[in-house]
Amino acid sequence: MVEQCTYEKYEFKKKLETLKSKSGRGTELISLYIPSDKQISDVSNHLREEHGQASNIKSKLTRTNVQGALESLLAKLRYLNKVPENGIVYFTGAVDIGANKTSMESEVLIPPEPITVYKYHCNSTFYLEPLEEMLKECSTYGLLVLDLREATVGTLIGKQIEVVRHLHSTVPGKQRKGGQSAHRFEQLRRIAIHDFYKRIGDAASEKFLEIEPSEFRGILIGGHSPTKEEFNEGEFLHYELQKKVLGLFDTGYTDESGFSELINAAEDVLQGADLIKQKKDIEAFFRELATDSGKISYGEDIVRANLEINAVDVLLLSEDLRSERETIKCSVCEYENKWTRRWKPGEVVPLAGNCPKCGSALEVTDVTDIVGEFSELADKGNARVAFISTDFDKGSQLMIAFGGIAAILRYSTGV
Repeated sequence: MVEQCTYEKYEFKKKLETLKSKSGRGTELISLYIPSDKQISDVSNHLREEHGQASNIKSKLTRTNVQGALESLLAKLRYLNKVPENGIVYFTGAVDIGANKTSMESEVLIPPEPITVYKYHCNSTFYLEPLEEMLKECSTYGLLVLDLREATVGTLIGKQIEVVRHLHSTVPGKQRKGGQSAHRFEQLRRIAIHDFYKRIGDAASEKFLEIEPSEFRGILIGGHSPTKEEFNEGEFLHYELQKKVLGLFDTGYTDESGFSELINAAEDVLQGADLIKQKKDIEAFFRELATDSGKISYGEDIVRANLEINAVDVLLLSEDLRSERETIKCSVCEYENKWTRRWKPGEVVPLAGNCPKCGSALEVTDVTDIVGEFSELADKGNARVAFISTDFDKGSQLMIAFGGIAAILRYSTGV
């Protein structure tokens, strides 16, 4: 089953990448953000004013393109009876397509989150920042791993781990030096431990208090026993943060490596976190790969074949996969072929090229988005679709080593 919110996010992200790749020759590209409480009549009046002011543009070509874009927007608004609940965004203008040519293009987006401010923007590129902000993961967890030698403070934002601070202690070992009484040595050691705990608490509090409260889900503490318990019971964190500690977990490492251990140990707490779900899916794939069970497949053609016979249990698609299967045809010699074209996120999609037989320009007659096609096949076969980020090692391996397409099968098919 395709998780709609995830697929829609993928599609939304891909549209923004396409819009970001477009540019105009001058200030000819218009971005129009309309929130739900904005009157359509007010927007139309504003665009008419802009149309009048555009007559003062010195360049005839730029003036014609800007006014043409505004007329296109006004025409679209006439068919808009009501602004959607989350608002609506229009992008239109003369896009540079190379060879000293432009093409009047238009895109309409319904954002995944509400637009709060009306915005009219005219420039050589489309204004995308408010929509790009909506793609950012909001859920943030504080991470802290410690022992009496060192401590590391970090955050988990969506799927991404960030190291904030690494601290080293001055706590002496348990063996006292000569000339000191055991009692005196232990006193000095306890003072050093207390001071180290305070430094850790201050460093963690400074970072975690910066996080927007509505996005902060809580704090995970890892390390050895009884150190982590002693730190937590001593309440060295800011009092507002102390009540946000979600749990204490055993980890063998207290440097950056400890964060992965901590997240795995806190799996039950993080059940809703996207990273945990993605890691479980990709690790299940690698387990089957290691055992050579025959219950996995990868690569576009083999996975498609398994989807078509309803053998796929979980379809794994990289979030960075940008792939289309195109039918290309030459109008001169009737040459025709189907091929898969791939590009990196944000890259301009290349043209079809020239005919290998007669050298004429090829024409694209049909385009199928691979992610959309595979998602539909998965839905028909009752397979779950998991979009995997490249922000962690095994997620990156899916894209680099397996082409961004893999599957866990219900049974071995031999395909």
